[in-house]
Amino acid sequence: MYRIPYKRYSFRVLFYAYEKLKMMMSIALSLHLLSAVIWVGGMFFAYVCLRPVAAQLLDPPVRFTLWSRVFTRFFNFVWPAIILLIVSGHGLISLNGGMSSVGKHVHIMLALGYLMFLLYGHLFFASFKRLKLAVAISDWEDAANRLNSMRKLIGINLSLGLITIVVASGGRFIF
Repeated sequence: MYRIPYKRYSFRVLFYAYEKLKMMMSIALSLHLLSAVIWVGGMFFAYVCLRPVAAQLLDPPVRFTLWSRVFTRFFNFVWPAIILLIVSGHGLISLNGGMSSVGKHVHIMLALGYLMFLLYGHLFFASFKRLKLAVAISDWEDAANRLNSMRKLIGINLSLGLITIVVASGGRFIF
């Protein structure tokens, strides 16, 4: 009968492998959380804090120019955050044994995250590009329409982001 050879590992080797795994998981989780805070927190600030004040205090040309510049700066942080979220999220899933080894809350978080990414892609490549163009040619009526469509998409994405945070943090106890 053929026996499958195996190598015995000392306790020290297993201990260091476990410590390395813990370090990789803590780095991936930290990057994941920081990226989520940047993206969802930025949407919260823009939607809940800046938008009402800008609408109340600024005339349309100044307000639309402000939003165009604010989004330009914010989106420079959102793209790396999204990439880090996807890479670190899939890395964490792999380190935990793959999709079959994680709970339903991780599956829900992943689905909501990809939905948010798709909405953000539409927001960036369609609405935001048109807002920048409208501001550049001083078409304030079109800028108002573009900003309004962005407001709706950001509201949806913010809601999805907050739901995702609840599912991610408490999901293992709910599902």
